[in-house]
Amino acid sequence: MQQTIVIGQVLKPQGVRGEVKVKPLLDDIADIKHIPRVTIAGKEYKVLSARCDASFAYLGLAGVPDRDAAELLRGKDVEAAREDVPAPPEGRFYIVDVIGCTVCTEEGEPLGKVTNVLPAKTDIFVMKNGGKEWMFPAADGVILEIDVEKGAVTVDKKRFGEVLVEQ
Repeated sequence: MQQTIVIGQVLKPQGVRGEVKVKPLLDDIADIKHIPRVTIAGKEYKVLSARCDASFAYLGLAGVPDRDAAELLRGKDVEAAREDVPAPPEGRFYIVDVIGCTVCTEEGEPLGKVTNVLPAKTDIFVMKNGGKEWMFPAADGVILEIDVEKGAVTVDKKRFGEVLVEQ
């Protein structure tokens, strides 16, 4: 299991005191207020302040004293240690935990491995099998079960075949 989780992306500097505006990737934006440290572009920062509105989080970070320093973080992923991030609710999981899972039919036939999940209104799963790459949406009836403990994504074979797209 991966030890860091991408919790957001820096959109831009906010104000002149080094605060950054973050697009959060957590179910509950307010959870970001309880994370004591983050890593951006391989460098760890202590979170000095965190506030949220309905759609965005604003972080004040140690070592980011002004707008110019915050500008250097634009477009970078914000990561947090798994132990600093609240556990997902029952039946939910972090996307990073799905990557590497085996996609199989309800009969147990292996179809490939999940290599990425693209965020969209309906998430798009990217799967590799041999040298080929395939994509399928997490639409109703396609994915029957995701068991990150077993490393398996079970799909309905018929519905899966209807929506599967080769890259």
